[in-house]
Amino acid sequence: MLERFEGSNGLAAIFPAMLNALIALKALGYPDDHPQVIRARRELKNLEHEEKDTVRIEPCFSPVWDTAIVAICLRESGIPADHPRMKQCADWLMEKEIRFRGDWYYKNPVNVEPSGWVFEYENKWNPDVDDTAMVLLALRQIPTDNRAKRDECFNRGMRWMMTFQCKDGGWAAFDKDCTKSVLEKVPFADHNAMLDPECADITARILELLGYEGWSVTHPQVIKALQFIRDHQEEDGSWYGRWGVNYIYGTWQVLRGLRALNINMNQRWLLKARDWMESVQNEDGGWGERCNTYDDPVFKGKGPSTASQTAWALMGLCAFDDPNRDSIRRGIEYLARTQNADGSWSELETTGTGFPKVFYLKYDMYRNAWPLLALATYKKILDRANGKNNGHTNGHVNGTNGHTNGHSRHADETVFAK
Repeated sequence: MLERFEGSNGLAAIFPAMLNALIALKALGYPDDHPQVIRARRELKNLEHEEKDTVRIEPCFSPVWDTAIVAICLRESGIPADHPRMKQCADWLMEKEIRFRGDWYYKNPVNVEPSGWVFEYENKWNPDVDDTAMVLLALRQIPTDNRAKRDECFNRGMRWMMTFQCKDGGWAAFDKDCTKSVLEKVPFADHNAMLDPECADITARILELLGYEGWSVTHPQVIKALQFIRDHQEEDGSWYGRWGVNYIYGTWQVLRGLRALNINMNQRWLLKARDWMESVQNEDGGWGERCNTYDDPVFKGKGPSTASQTAWALMGLCAFDDPNRDSIRRGIEYLARTQNADGSWSELETTGTGFPKVFYLKYDMYRNAWPLLALATYKKILDRANGKNNGHTNGHVNGTNGHTNGHSRHADETVFAK
């Protein structure tokens, strides 16, 4: 435990582990003035926010995740590639790469150069696939004064991430094939959430990245991932969302990911997903879903409209390249109507997921970042429909690994083999 304090803002840089670490130190007899106790208490204190007569506690910080998402949104919405803030962002993200062989190696003992990114400021033992995929989606678009450094960083992260594909073709967040449900039965099981199951949303985000990088749908890893996606589609056409609330999140990410692969979106199973998304649109034109959908799927797709969930639904529907659909038009009108005078959106609902049925997250960036990306995505399909070429469509830019979007299946396999 003491070893894992190092290189991390508290044990695992997240509240439950940090609190338990402090309790463990006290139980072991460490005095209050011991440096380890002082540090553990300080890291916990950093998560506190005092508000009048209350203290609110953040579970952790999310700067890497937020930065990657915002970078993608800004570039997609037209911020130029040579903007100094974007270059600064690229440099910061590259500095946050984890070049350390952490605990992931026990489940994934492959001969791959350590890489990956984390959610928080510092958490070197626990880089995760989801943050890595989002950072790679950002790095391939944002500028840098050192292209060679970015290419090396990108390729290293890509190779590391691809080794985490699980036996059934999906990807999980932190680990590989960590699915033994007996572990949830032990008395100290953390909210029955000790496992790290593969999920459609992360798998689809990786497929989105691979699509932009020109990977072929005949690549063995892509074939397995697509089969995982097919196997986990719900009967009504939707997908469960593990890390965002909930079926709107999962379904959006799958549709966006498959569109990036340039597969035929008019297939029956994908049109079924589109129809489900349209069936849960609210009368005000937006979309919303509450956390109780994890307790009972009867609530799926139901809830007051939110900016972030409306944005997800719109991006899912935009995957079908028809900007004139009534559902899309109404959704865009909802975002335009509910935007505040300063350009922001307000959002009271919680749309992030920590542990389903137990613990949920409110990402304050979501209410502004995702609507911006949805509007940018809509503008691009609208321009395409009108015959305009804006030179930057759905993130399809030349891959940072030196291959163009049209590189062959053989090139894909060569990159991975390295």
